[in-house]
Amino acid sequence: MRYIATPSTHRQLLSASLLSLVCLSAFANNTNKQNNTILSFEQTIKTAQTNDPWLTGNKHQQQAISAMSQTANTLPDPKMSLAFANLPTDGFDFGQEGMTQLKVGFTQMFPRGDSLSIRSQQLRLQSQAYPFQRQDRKAKVAVTVGSLWLDAYRVQQSISLIERNRSLFEQLADVAQASYSSALGKTRQQDIVRAQLELTRLDDRLALLAQQQNRYQGMLSQWLSNFAVPTTNEAVITSISRLNNLQLSNKLPKITLLNSALIYSEHWLGEEELVNYFSTHPAVIALDKKVLSSKTGINLAEQKYQPEWAINASYGYRDDDPMGNSRADLFSVGVTFDLPLFTEKRQDMEVKSAISLTEVAKTERILLLRQLLGAYASGKGRLLRSNERKSLYKTQLLPQIQDQAEASLTAYTNDDGDFSEVVRSRIAVLNSEIDDLVIMVEEQKILLELNYLFIGSLAQNQAQKTSAHNGASHEFN
Repeated sequence: MRYIATPSTHRQLLSASLLSLVCLSAFANNTNKQNNTILSFEQTIKTAQTNDPWLTGNKHQQQAISAMSQTANTLPDPKMSLAFANLPTDGFDFGQEGMTQLKVGFTQMFPRGDSLSIRSQQLRLQSQAYPFQRQDRKAKVAVTVGSLWLDAYRVQQSISLIERNRSLFEQLADVAQASYSSALGKTRQQDIVRAQLELTRLDDRLALLAQQQNRYQGMLSQWLSNFAVPTTNEAVITSISRLNNLQLSNKLPKITLLNSALIYSEHWLGEEELVNYFSTHPAVIALDKKVLSSKTGINLAEQKYQPEWAINASYGYRDDDPMGNSRADLFSVGVTFDLPLFTEKRQDMEVKSAISLTEVAKTERILLLRQLLGAYASGKGRLLRSNERKSLYKTQLLPQIQDQAEASLTAYTNDDGDFSEVVRSRIAVLNSEIDDLVIMVEEQKILLELNYLFIGSLAQNQAQKTSAHNGASHEFN
């Protein structure tokens, strides 16, 4: 008995295809949930920060500068000299001449003015910038690694969406083939070719996405690698073992926005008001320390106008004369200092150089604040537009595209529609779902960037809470 496809059969097959698509989606979600080796957004950032060798190097730099600040405030070591003075060359007899002596001398240098304490203060100020540099580095790592994770997540979910929809297009191609073979309905040979073409295009998109996935995984691996970084963190070791095939969480993170009232406000603050928010940023504070250190360098250069002193003391031992009479030993003491008279070519230029270096540090601070202001304006504007676009997709575009797909499918199953329209509508649904995914991921990336701008206020609030807690504990005790 020959099987003949009917329009009702078409409807049943297509309905079954849609049902299978939903089942595959649920199965994929359950499979990901059962995978215990997936990397979450938070775990990835924490691992990257833990395995960042830059932070270790920065700590060593701080320790080196701190050690130098302690040695800088110490007088130079005294110098000792030992010599035979006025030894006669006709016989090299130590007791022949009265001027001959064994001379032991000591010299102690005293640097100019208060240059020792000023240099020590300058190094201390330099060392104070390093903790803020590390805070800024951790925040930048969070933005960089978090953005990479989100990009890899977007690619991973796009692959999942296409793979789940590919089975539907295969069913569409089978139905078109069956309908064309039965000579019933309006299915044409070009519909079969179109269905196969769309399958090929989906395969091409999957290959392209797989290439992007490899790219983002490679970029993430350099942050997650614990190569040459000693650690006892089991979670870190576990994540490193699968750098070549990272499995990310199926859950999109919900990043909490700092200063959300300020960002979502329709009122845009002026530059001076925003600078007050950014003045507590770790990168800005690090530059503040650099400016103070440079100002101290001006004071240090001005000490060159002061003379440099040295105290010399020597003791000369003399032997008895040839008659056996005792000779008195000799003691000498003196002071040496230079005269900074010709300052035009040296001291004046050194002070001028120190002033210019201070202005350079101030310029770096201004440039950084301008970058933060520009990043804020860009981030706030993009976030507001992203929210508008997300709302448009959720409330109008996605439902309309879904309705169009259902209408085209219903029309085709009732022999009142075109197969190509069914394919186009399903492709539109797939593209809209991927676009919606892109919008949600982009929103989280913008939140990451905006939170980086306000990490100074977060650290300040934590410090205030800690201070209040310590004060309350002290009062209670």
